[in-house]
Amino acid sequence: MDQQELSTYRKIYETVKMIPAGKVATYGQIARIVGGCTAIMVGYAMAGVSDPAIPWQRVINSRGGISIKDQSGYSLQKALLESEGVVFDQSDKVDLSIFGWQGPELQLF
Repeated sequence: MDQQELSTYRKIYETVKMIPAGKVATYGQIARIVGGCTAIMVGYAMAGVSDPAIPWQRVINSRGGISIKDQSGYSLQKALLESEGVVFDQSDKVDLSIFGWQGPELQLF
């Protein structure tokens, strides 16, 4: 990973830290806030989180769903979100109009 990618990952992590408990953001939303990256890059950054201070579980897909494919990871993310008060419907989707984070007040980067 080069310096630019490391810098972008740091920006992604700092942005994700701002998502309050009980709210979620989408991969694309984080990418737009950070700038210079894609939703896929945000997904890779979230998959690589090892710092417990980064609430990776609060980042979901644009359809309000969890994108983790393996069942244990999926169950963990859902349980963490539910413990914060995020509600899933019968289709295992989150209503972004209720639980979606509106983002930071100011452009950060």
